[in-house]
Amino acid sequence: MFEQYKLPYAYDALEPTIDALTMETHHSKHHATYTATFNTFAEKAGVVGQPVEEVLANLDKIQDEAVRKGLRNNGGGYYNHNLYFSIMSPDGGGEPTGLLKEKMDAAFGNFDSFKEQITALATGQFGSGWAWMSVTPAGELVLSNSGNQDNPISLGTGNKPIFALDVWEHAYYLKFKNLRGEYIKEFFKVVDWKKVEELYKAAVN
Repeated sequence: MFEQYKLPYAYDALEPTIDALTMETHHSKHHATYTATFNTFAEKAGVVGQPVEEVLANLDKIQDEAVRKGLRNNGGGYYNHNLYFSIMSPDGGGEPTGLLKEKMDAAFGNFDSFKEQITALATGQFGSGWAWMSVTPAGELVLSNSGNQDNPISLGTGNKPIFALDVWEHAYYLKFKNLRGEYIKEFFKVVDWKKVEELYKAAVN
């Protein structure tokens, strides 16, 4: 069975950037539902015990269309939120350092340029979706966005996400209402760049 990600911080720990009610609703309601429903479809598909990344990368092998769709939506919701929650911290903010900074500067010019590019992808995502920074099989960093609960793995890019920015309305609407851009600007205040660097190193090893 796939277990729901346990937050390493309290629901109110990201205040005032992300309010406690949003975090509690997001994690205990939305993510809990994705996890439970993913497990239901995983059992139907016979993929329980496989890593979620493997399930999402092999959706085309699932013959039953309804099961395939259920895995894509709920497995994506499970994976995407695991990553999103894991790269935030009450001690986050600032800028990347070390190897991650070197790789991001090489890929995007500098940190400000990265923020501009990822913000454009996040604000430009029509409707619900995500913005991503991922590692290619060659170890390079790339940016992308996707709708609904899709991600670079389920889309078959071969890239490994290490940074996830949730732009579903439930991620920000209680506090920021329709001001997605304000939420995105504030989000960078809680990003744990040390965790993102750990994910980068794991992706290239």
